[in-house]
Amino acid sequence: MIKQLKQFSVNMVAGANVATIAVMLLCGYSDHISPENHPLIACSGLFFPFFLLLNLAFLLFWLIFKWTRAWIPVAGYLAAYTPIATYMPLNPPQNVPDSCIKVVSYNVCTYGGNYKYKDAFERCLDYFSQQKADIVCVQEDVDTWRHYVMQKYEEIFPYNDTTVFSCSKKLFNAVGIHTRYPILRKERIEYPSLGNGSVAYYLKRGNDTLLVINNHLESTHLTKKDRQHYEGILHGKIKGDTARSESMMIIGKLGKYAAKRAMQAETVHRYIEQHRQYPTIVCADLNDTPVSYARRTMAEGLTDCFLETGRGIGLSYNQKGFWVRIDHIFCSSHFTPYNCEIDSKVDFSDHYPIVCSLKLGDNP
Repeated sequence: MIKQLKQFSVNMVAGANVATIAVMLLCGYSDHISPENHPLIACSGLFFPFFLLLNLAFLLFWLIFKWTRAWIPVAGYLAAYTPIATYMPLNPPQNVPDSCIKVVSYNVCTYGGNYKYKDAFERCLDYFSQQKADIVCVQEDVDTWRHYVMQKYEEIFPYNDTTVFSCSKKLFNAVGIHTRYPILRKERIEYPSLGNGSVAYYLKRGNDTLLVINNHLESTHLTKKDRQHYEGILHGKIKGDTARSESMMIIGKLGKYAAKRAMQAETVHRYIEQHRQYPTIVCADLNDTPVSYARRTMAEGLTDCFLETGRGIGLSYNQKGFWVRIDHIFCSSHFTPYNCEIDSKVDFSDHYPIVCSLKLGDNP
């Protein structure tokens, strides 16, 4: 009887482990599902790390109590190799060759200082200077329309531009580029959005024309109260029916705006495909996780620089409850990326900057 009970318990745990793996795989490969068709499923990538940890708990359980079943969680990890590598790549450090283009992408949060610094603009400017960046793409670059701010940028970068997407008392948003290369022209990539957008800049570097696309896709539109409720659910402070209703409300809102980002990412992808003759660099605050339809769509046909050369999870959004990598740099096959990293020492915004060195070669 005891032996049968033990066997039943083992089978129950094994079944729970298999079910966990199934959900983990659904979350991990949810980036192949368009949020426009299945918004709730497409947002499940947000929970991928939770199921990775849960599967790890099963692995530890089997190693302690019945090691012969440890193959179950191991098989789950092998099946989820692609999304795991996307979520937290592990690449060795590289020696950066000479003549690389140094690229920085940073959502500066309107130079608000992350509620810590009153001189956030000056700190950002010093950081860009210390990095000796050749191209800086800034999201929420909302102060550069003021002449004194642009004049400060011009002390470091000879070529500067800001594109304003919305200008009202309730909503002001823009993206900017600050670079050592002449700006030949720019073109806004049109798609519907109240306050977000994408801009294509054509830069002259020697005999080459570089296409640099700066993107700030649709935000999650979660209020401060929504974020507090989400954090409360994660920590078990909100339970029962309230937790379920709050969860469905948050997931519903995430799904709605994930569908908008999907359309925006597809529009930018089409633009890139139509201009593949140019060496292309794409900087983006995608407002979405590494395991998302928006990231996969934007990366299609390009190299995800952090995936290829970065290390670890690379958290770029530093607010409580949403520790994820939502900032990215992509490049065309004309470039070889080196040492892409999230600089978590720079806390002047609710984002961390992403930095990468790109070597322009002869690849078509």
